[in-house]
Amino acid sequence: MSRTKRGVITKAKHKKVLKLVKGQYGRRKNTIRVARQAMEKAMQYAYRDRRAKKRDFRSLWIQRINAGVRPEGLTYSKFINALNKSKIKLDRKVLAELAYNNPEVFKSIVKKAQSSLN
Repeated sequence: MSRTKRGVITKAKHKKVLKLVKGQYGRRKNTIRVARQAMEKAMQYAYRDRRAKKRDFRSLWIQRINAGVRPEGLTYSKFINALNKSKIKLDRKVLAELAYNNPEVFKSIVKKAQSSLN
């Protein structure tokens, strides 16, 4: 039986890991054993935070909408209820964008929603 030499494959695997941990401090960037641990931990954080990012942005949108409707004499929950009653179908991302960049357009939406409450 012929002998199997795995140097090329091992080097390629090591190279792939070391490329992913480039920019980290200390032995994490150049020692394969420590680098692999650092890479696995970083991948776990990345996976978790891709999901957390969605929650964080929704929270930000809600805060911006709430800040936009408070001067009009409404709270966030009453505003969302009014939107549903007036059958205005805008998601929180769009509403937050309007409240942040186009306050006059947002005010007109708030007035229209307020009219459905009365």
